[in-house]
Amino acid sequence: MKKIKYILILCSVIVFFGCGEEFLNRTPISNPNEGDFYQSEEDIETALWSAYNALYTLYGPESMPSFFGELMSDNAYSDNMAGRIQDYEGFENHTMSDDNELVLNYWKNYYQAIYTVNNIIVNAEAADFEFKNALIGEAKFLRALYYFDMVRAWGDIPLVVKPLSISDAYAQGRTAASEVYAQIVSDLTFAASNLPEKAGERFVGAATADAANTLLGKVYLTLGDKTSAATALMKVYGNFDLVPYADLWDLTKKNGAESIFEIQYMGGISNPYSLYWAMFTPVDNRVVTAWGAGFNQVTEDLWNAYESGDPRRDLSIQDGYYASDGSKVEVKFTIKWKDENAPTSGLREAADNNFIILRYADVLLMLTEATGDVKYLNEVRDRVGLPHYGAAGYPAAYNTVALAVEHECQVEFAMEFHRWFDLIRTGRAITVIKNSGKNITITEDQLLIPIPLEVITQNPDVITQNNAYK
Repeated sequence: MKKIKYILILCSVIVFFGCGEEFLNRTPISNPNEGDFYQSEEDIETALWSAYNALYTLYGPESMPSFFGELMSDNAYSDNMAGRIQDYEGFENHTMSDDNELVLNYWKNYYQAIYTVNNIIVNAEAADFEFKNALIGEAKFLRALYYFDMVRAWGDIPLVVKPLSISDAYAQGRTAASEVYAQIVSDLTFAASNLPEKAGERFVGAATADAANTLLGKVYLTLGDKTSAATALMKVYGNFDLVPYADLWDLTKKNGAESIFEIQYMGGISNPYSLYWAMFTPVDNRVVTAWGAGFNQVTEDLWNAYESGDPRRDLSIQDGYYASDGSKVEVKFTIKWKDENAPTSGLREAADNNFIILRYADVLLMLTEATGDVKYLNEVRDRVGLPHYGAAGYPAAYNTVALAVEHECQVEFAMEFHRWFDLIRTGRAITVIKNSGKNITITEDQLLIPIPLEVITQNPDVITQNNAYK
């Protein structure tokens, strides 16, 4: 299987909801442009590179899954001192405002990515070649992933499944979350039925039936349908293996036996390199990394969540560092994406780490959530040599299966953009953030982030604001 890096070949520049009409009218600057593209199977494959390329932005260290998934939770805080600090604090402290520039950029980025996959799907459906359903399946998996992120963060959102004219775009209002979820389920069902299993992936890092079923299981859990979640997840169970925890972060062991869907990076300044190591190290440290952005620094809540003897703590988190004068700097930060030999591009490391969106441990813990059977959870604990749920030595604080899964997910997926999404799904977010070191009181309405003010200003008659920000 040849090593593939995602490259931006076809640039779709239309950004849905949040840009002026003159921008919507621009012709893509790539050559060939979309007007005379999509003529063959090869064209569709080429266009899919652009769709996969969006993952670099949508799941980067400053992305919505990063800040919504971790910074809003009890796991993380920000020491960043650049840009509009209030925008980062909006996520960290739940002091969100509708003019948050990060939120506006996220909205634009997601709809740009959706525009790209919609173009691929519509044109591929109209084409006639042997493997078109598999390629459509990849595009639908990506569309489902993007909409799943969005509907969990914003609630009702405009559901767009085909390219729209400018007038239609401005007339498009928010769609009920239930309809968005129905489309996500439909897309993932199609993808699961038309894509190969992981062993037959089209290239390393491509969407597969296993990825579609794993994500479908998570969607069903979010909808409260545990029976359907278990059915989807059991299609994946046994197809993968847990690897030694350290191997997940070993640069020489990317795309291992546990990986289900993994964003591909290649270290080096001239390559599509990753920035997690540079951005998640302590701000302006100039020792651990060339600079360090201070994003998603580790809270005492997360550090203390690890049981005594759990090797995942020291494989995930570094407890401070020594400054150039020899003094100890007491700050905790993630080392999952450590790349000490990465060359620097300016003050940022051009690192070689991949980012795993879906892995087998998630399947096992979701199966426990869906079925109540702790045998799946205990497989995850076996990997790190910890006592089984219910056995002597298991922490008494996690005395229900639900709390046991919550605990295991926190330490297993620390800083992998899961935490806040998980707590919202299980209905525990408000309680956990109140009882954490952040001690923040929020309402149910504040579990959603605001629709960007610019979007509402451009479409005041059709786009409404979420209740917490009216």
